[in-house]
Amino acid sequence: MPRDARDAALEALLQMERKGAWSDGSLKRITAQAGLDGRDAALCTRLTYGVVQNRTLLDYYIDSWCSQRAVRLELVVAGVLRLGIYQILFMDKVPDRAAVHETVELVKRRGKTRAAGMVNAVLRKCVASKNALPPLPQKDTAARLTVQYSHPRWLVERLTALVGEQETEAFLRLDNKPVPTAIQTNTLKTTPDALAEELRAAGIELRVHPWLEGCFEVTGTGDLERLPAFAEGRCTVQDAAARLTAMVTGARKGDRVLDVCAAPGGKSFAMAMQMEDQGEIRSCDIHPHKLKLIESGAARLGITSVRTALADGRERHAAWAGQADVVLADVPCSGLGIIRKKPDIRWKDPAPLAQLPPLQAAILDNAAGYVRPGGVLVYSTCTVLPEENGGVTEAFLRAHPEFTKEEFTLPGVGTWGGDVTLWPQRYGTDGFYICRMRRRG
Repeated sequence: MPRDARDAALEALLQMERKGAWSDGSLKRITAQAGLDGRDAALCTRLTYGVVQNRTLLDYYIDSWCSQRAVRLELVVAGVLRLGIYQILFMDKVPDRAAVHETVELVKRRGKTRAAGMVNAVLRKCVASKNALPPLPQKDTAARLTVQYSHPRWLVERLTALVGEQETEAFLRLDNKPVPTAIQTNTLKTTPDALAEELRAAGIELRVHPWLEGCFEVTGTGDLERLPAFAEGRCTVQDAAARLTAMVTGARKGDRVLDVCAAPGGKSFAMAMQMEDQGEIRSCDIHPHKLKLIESGAARLGITSVRTALADGRERHAAWAGQADVVLADVPCSGLGIIRKKPDIRWKDPAPLAQLPPLQAAILDNAAGYVRPGGVLVYSTCTVLPEENGGVTEAFLRAHPEFTKEEFTLPGVGTWGGDVTLWPQRYGTDGFYICRMRRRG
């Protein structure tokens, strides 16, 4: 069992390498098992995410200072070196001497005593080179961006083709910066002003969102779930982009709404608030345990209009055909728009991405059958890749002439002729795609 924050961070990194585990899930389990207090849990989280966000850059420096390439080192030794170099280069509050000492002790505790001398030597070279680090690759821009911001080259090249070098660098830079937690006011229980006052009184650093009413960006929350404002349902965690998706649906009081891929329920909840909890929202998912998350979230927020249903988004339910005023298909996707929150997404195998558009198309096609004449169909993802976004919706519209794109206007984003890609570097949101379509009456 990990004995301290550095041990726990190393264990999380090893689980990601060996088991393909997600960093957030691993961290939650490991910090709980180790019994880390709030301060140590925060250190563990920063170390883990910091290494994940900067892995290519850290390995580049290891290759410069070590006789062996990082990819050839034992997983434990490579993980320890990454943790040590990250502390020296990115954590000003950790003295260099402490970073070197603690890292060497860590590799010893992990049974790699023979590697301790090498680890010590590499870290001392790092300390000595802080003001004159090895130059980054300069042969081409993609190579530099790949190393500097630790994103796979294929993604750097895709983004560059979509938005150019300047915006790509801005996108990558944001992926590696801390992200404030966005919370939305539950207007069924309180007002934005009252929530802001309550949070400030609890010592929370709070910034009113620049263009989205009822949204706040908060820091210094510690365990947000322990705050009375959260536990008693006066607010919920949700990025501005997800909130905008609910706004695009135009769901109103009394509407019948179907959310075909709803878990963990955030967009269903946002629509319920928008509808003043008057109407019917059927929130679906393929996994029973995720339906329980939706139900518990609705109960916490005091929402009564949400009902859950176990359903595969690709399989037709004849009883629902043509019944919904609004259908939302927030489909499974690559998640490349939320790397800033889930940094390890960048390291997942890109090969399965080709399987996503057919799945997304199948869900959208099925969802369309639930829309009444004159009703609204909204398709959304948390990715910026066009093949998962406009590629899916344009193919759908060609196959379904009974649907047409419909213009919408959003605060902070403007007016769009049916669909929009929300780029983090442009709007300060998660990367999202939203398309609004209406079925002819």
